[in-house]
Amino acid sequence: MTLGVVIVTYAAEEVIASCLETLVCSPQAMRVVVVDNASPDGTVAAIRDWQRAGATLNNLPFATRVKSTREARSQVELLLSLQNGGFAAGVNLGLGALLKDKSIDRFWILNPDTLVPPQTPVSIANAPGGFALMGCRLLYADPPHSIQIDAGTVNRWTGVTGNLNLGAASSAPLPSAEEADFISGASMVASRAFIETAGLMPEEYFLYYEEVAWAMRRGPLPLALCPAASVFHRAGTAIGSPTLDSVASPFSVYYKHRSRMMYLQRHHPAAMIAGLFYGLAKAAQFAMSGHSPQASALMRAILGRELSPDIAAQSRDQTLERRA
Repeated sequence: MTLGVVIVTYAAEEVIASCLETLVCSPQAMRVVVVDNASPDGTVAAIRDWQRAGATLNNLPFATRVKSTREARSQVELLLSLQNGGFAAGVNLGLGALLKDKSIDRFWILNPDTLVPPQTPVSIANAPGGFALMGCRLLYADPPHSIQIDAGTVNRWTGVTGNLNLGAASSAPLPSAEEADFISGASMVASRAFIETAGLMPEEYFLYYEEVAWAMRRGPLPLALCPAASVFHRAGTAIGSPTLDSVASPFSVYYKHRSRMMYLQRHHPAAMIAGLFYGLAKAAQFAMSGHSPQASALMRAILGRELSPDIAAQSRDQTLERRA
């Protein structure tokens, strides 16, 4: 079975080569499509440099001695979006290219700041079928490699999402898929049957909650978890998402809560008041802990206002600091 892979990049210059290198070193047959969402940095050049010369991998959280071949690198397709329409728009552009290939029945959506152990694509391709969306264990790439998420839950009254097994040791048992409401978009496998029934990923959220809303369209098809697969995630490198030891960037906070309120409005409108009060309490918590840009960004999100340019600039600075 050929495994279809979609990777959406935006300002991923420093991480995309190592992601692709670990991915194509797997023995699994794959067709990989990278969609660049009009990156303002050297992401596209980094991909083309990697296609020519490959990447040197040091300090990986797993063992591998295989180096990619020029042939494997040249087969990675690069699609350039004319604008940054958001995560789902990039995913859908890649899915549109892969769905034409009838030999592909599974479509793996993968973040560019991930590292893929060589057996993970094999395990994903050979896992039992019949699912809508399938996930695997997502581990933080930095030591001690604790769990970021196995699968996600969502509170219908506040819209707040939760990570099953967040912060647990990598040896923790995998939860039951029945406990999950959605699969993380950082590493998510969609079946062809699901896409043909549910349609492509909803694009109106721009960032966050696309996978939550998509999972709600699954009907009788279940969610699944692949016990033999894992992916390591260098979280927060692109948009400043929170980690176990760092607060989210204002950019991340804004879009997280903007999408949370959109999700509630579309799927649980009776909970909008509770969701608003949760946002107010969270903004107060940010302000009292000295994170006033995050508090301001959150307030703008829940009140339906645009993200101010100064907050966006602060978010870019914070993300660059994390990369350093």
